[in-house]
Amino acid sequence: MVIPTLSECARAVLRRIWPAVVLHQLSFTLFQTALQMVVKDRCDNASDPDPASREDGQQRAMADFFMTYNLIIQLVPVLPGVLLARASDRGWRRAPIVLPLCGYLGQTLGLLLVVTLRLPLQVMFGAAALVGATGEFSVLWPGFMTLASLGSSAKDRSKALMTAELLYGLAGLVGSLVSGHLFLLYSRSLGGGTVLLILSSLLYLTAICHSTALLQVQQVSSESEESTALIGDLSTDVSTETSTRRNLVNVVLLMSAGILYNSAVGGAVEILGIFVLKEPLSWDATMVGYGNAFGCAIFFTSFLAVVIFRQCVSDTTLILIGMISFASGIYFMSFVTSTGMFFAARSINMFALIPMPTIRSLISQQVPESSLSITLTLLQIILRLAGLAYVPAFTRLYQNSLDWYPGLVFLLASVLTVLAMIPVSVVGCRSDPKRRRHAAPEE
Repeated sequence: MVIPTLSECARAVLRRIWPAVVLHQLSFTLFQTALQMVVKDRCDNASDPDPASREDGQQRAMADFFMTYNLIIQLVPVLPGVLLARASDRGWRRAPIVLPLCGYLGQTLGLLLVVTLRLPLQVMFGAAALVGATGEFSVLWPGFMTLASLGSSAKDRSKALMTAELLYGLAGLVGSLVSGHLFLLYSRSLGGGTVLLILSSLLYLTAICHSTALLQVQQVSSESEESTALIGDLSTDVSTETSTRRNLVNVVLLMSAGILYNSAVGGAVEILGIFVLKEPLSWDATMVGYGNAFGCAIFFTSFLAVVIFRQCVSDTTLILIGMISFASGIYFMSFVTSTGMFFAARSINMFALIPMPTIRSLISQQVPESSLSITLTLLQIILRLAGLAYVPAFTRLYQNSLDWYPGLVFLLASVLTVLAMIPVSVVGCRSDPKRRRHAAPEE
């Protein structure tokens, strides 16, 4: 009696989106550690032999590489993202998941060739273009979010999306903990990172097979759509035109907050990856893995915060809690001089991953389900286009302040986060009086 029940549960889980989320993040964290250490090694070998200027030269070379790499990642997926989102809304729900996973597999194999065949590091620019042409994360994550949203009610949508974030974070935690150790496993003829990249490629191949053969897709008919208010319930005597205008303003405000916050997080995290490799931290592959694992643990604390706090506070308040957590933690990061201080600063960021899933949840509640994929993808593309500004800005600021104050970029991230709190607060003020007006007749 128990065995069939367990079998049915396992079958049900395998047909959901969660295994693909876990497999992707496991694979990506392994690839990320390998890329970080390979770039460090190549830049170290190419830098000035003078020890006094060697580290600064290495940091600037790494910053230049990752700036170009990330700009390609940000720009190339724009057009493919729109096309894949339209295909998804027309019934091809697997397309925004399977194609990006294939691109990620190609990117991982590209780095494997760089390591084993001693190819130039610039080959990874081509690998970045390949994964970008298949949509990359700007298509993959909205694809995950679309299927998670279609499988939940509007009331439970924030929890469903944060569940995906939780699994994503836990997979990243596990992958990061083992990635540093796996990087050190290599044969003398092939080089460091070989085992890590082979395992990452196998996991991506498994994710592709799951998404193609096992993933169950819920189709939505236009007759079954229901339009839900963005924040709170709309009174029956309010006209459709008025409610649409009100919700449109809220969507614009939330998207503005999302752009500012994503720019702050993206710019800070980009520099954080190379910041830990220089003095006074000077991390090796194992510590890099531990640091990434600690960052992934924030997914778990953010999920717990959503589950606990959503019972007593509004979604806009949840967003503000997450933004305050990141702003204070990244401000502390600007003064870090030891590994202990680094982990203390990251601990303050424990709720930093609440804002973006909650913003997506609020926006998705206003959109017809047949247009859900294109809406979430357009939001992700807008965030990526913003990266064309913040990636070079943070990189150049870090390079120019490297000699006198490397933590200046983290101060800038803190300021941007505070600015992002303004439109969220406006949305909260606009929604509260409406809630009180609806509550009054019931009392």
